[in-house]
Amino acid sequence: MTALLRVGLWGLHLALCGIALADDEASLARFESTQPQMGVPFKIILYVPDETAAKGAFEAAFSRIAQLNRVLSDYDPESELSRLSHSSPSDKAIPLSDPLWTVLARSQSLAEQTEGAFDVTVGPYVRLWRRARRSKEIPSPERLAEARAAVGFQHLNLDDNQRTAQLLKPNMRLDLGGIAMGYAVDETLKLLRERGITRALVDASGDIGVGDPPPGKAGWRIGVMPLSAEGTPSREVLLANAAVTTAGDAFQHVDIAGKRYSHIVDPRTGLGMTDRVGVGVIAKDCITADSLDTAISVLGPKAGLELIESIPSAAAFIVRPTEGKPEVFESRRFRDFVVPTPQP
Repeated sequence: MTALLRVGLWGLHLALCGIALADDEASLARFESTQPQMGVPFKIILYVPDETAAKGAFEAAFSRIAQLNRVLSDYDPESELSRLSHSSPSDKAIPLSDPLWTVLARSQSLAEQTEGAFDVTVGPYVRLWRRARRSKEIPSPERLAEARAAVGFQHLNLDDNQRTAQLLKPNMRLDLGGIAMGYAVDETLKLLRERGITRALVDASGDIGVGDPPPGKAGWRIGVMPLSAEGTPSREVLLANAAVTTAGDAFQHVDIAGKRYSHIVDPRTGLGMTDRVGVGVIAKDCITADSLDTAISVLGPKAGLELIESIPSAAAFIVRPTEGKPEVFESRRFRDFVVPTPQP
């Protein structure tokens, strides 16, 4: 049995091959469902005894994702995140729900570690570049300067004891596009585990989290492909109770005056990234992988690999297109996950 997922920057290919099953595993059947959630297709694959169990799990999982979107979306003007943004400048600390607190706390930690290469206060810049993609015009220096005054992770104050947030500058806008999807994947797997379902995969358009392996397997076999969406996988990894995500500009970019700008904005400059780089990250959970792939995209291969090597259990695969053969960079731990290529 083979399942094919074409998702994210490079696309991910999931191959399942049959071997002898234990008695308890033999009673499990594979079920799959996809729904549009958080602006992308969310695919869930799980192994349960029957269709009734699968249907209940899918309904609960997609309901949870929709609930998280109402908290974390910057597109929904009524979301908790949007209401927090619109409070800027805050004259008092604002209590946060557990999901929003968790995501913001993780975001601030990575912002400090990367000295602002990852920064969820980047929202004012992101809005400018969303308009630029429509108008095909670079944001003016005046608009960039106006946005710059409202960007900076140091202007987001979190109180660990009270679990509150305060935005210190006017016109701040938080954007969780580089981390919220990974958190939603983790929360979906957590919900499934609470229902007794441990053999599952959740795929949010290339942000993939997996639980225990499919019956009879050592792990979920996932192929990482080059920068284009065509071709066969250049690397295959075997994962269990882990996550893999991708970031890059293969599908989201704008060409202005002959120059290519990524949808990923460097929070330190306010400019869309022009150094083309594709990043795949493996980590113990999807919120970690999702945020790291964005940070590495901004930092570039050298600093990005230094970051990934400092994080236990994380690994990265980086591709930079050049004339001729692309440059490929791998962290030391990445090889631990790679499926060896069969020798002829």
